[in-house]
Amino acid sequence: MAKTSHIQIPVELEEKYYQSVQSMDRFIIPRIRAKTALLSRRKKLLIANRSLLPQCSAIWNNFTDEQKQDWKDVDSHSQKHGFRTFLADQVQRIKLDLAGTATPNQYHQNLVGKILIEDPAEEIKIAQLHPSSYWISQRVEGKDNMFQPVEINENFALPLKLTISYKSDLTSTGEGSFVRFYASIRHLYQGENLNYDLIVNIPLQSNWTSGDITISELIGKAISYNLYIHLYKVTGTLLIDNIKTEHSGSNWTIDTFCNKIEQTFSRGFYQVAQIWSPITLPAGASYKSIYPE
Repeated sequence: MAKTSHIQIPVELEEKYYQSVQSMDRFIIPRIRAKTALLSRRKKLLIANRSLLPQCSAIWNNFTDEQKQDWKDVDSHSQKHGFRTFLADQVQRIKLDLAGTATPNQYHQNLVGKILIEDPAEEIKIAQLHPSSYWISQRVEGKDNMFQPVEINENFALPLKLTISYKSDLTSTGEGSFVRFYASIRHLYQGENLNYDLIVNIPLQSNWTSGDITISELIGKAISYNLYIHLYKVTGTLLIDNIKTEHSGSNWTIDTFCNKIEQTFSRGFYQVAQIWSPITLPAGASYKSIYPE
């Protein structure tokens, strides 16, 4: 049973009290907190001195036009911006005390997902669920701390294209070992519920590369799908990034850039339990986002 409490505000202090508090996100943990005070010039200066932006800007300004274009070329966003891609990567390097700058890479940028299997584990299977509709919390335009629930309708229709970038360093532990990224598609035909797996097979040993696969039609009517990453009878490490699930003219993957694959509930996707939910996760198996050195 939920615990509740209340406070009694004296009448003469009510106006001052309500001027000093604000409502926070009501979708996850409804609460009231004190309003953020305006920063003084001194505090603004202290924050600016701790910012990594001037340091990264100085490095960027020393790049040649060719180097800047290389960073722009590997930007995976629809609107490419080289400095944004470089900044996200360089901040991580500075925080980890890594010297120099990274080499722009078309297969991964900034953080990547790391799936690790160590003895006694030999298997891991994680899923990203894609219900036909769910609610997210979206910022109200023009308001700093105001959010509203917005329903997302993922109207699934073929063709469906899967894409994933990966680097694998895995060892087989027995017969029948495999590594797969796939979509399990549910489709109806003559009153039967059928499933079809659209699979991108990943080799046990591979440097950074990407794989994709497309399906344009199935018998009957395609209804829905879920995404899975399944490693079976292997040990080692699999790095993943730039995961895309494209249909109906959009990419529907949650956390395409693998910035936090272990994320549970988030403010935005408060109704989607986890970005990647564990289906099979024995002792010795784990997954999280890291910066690849």
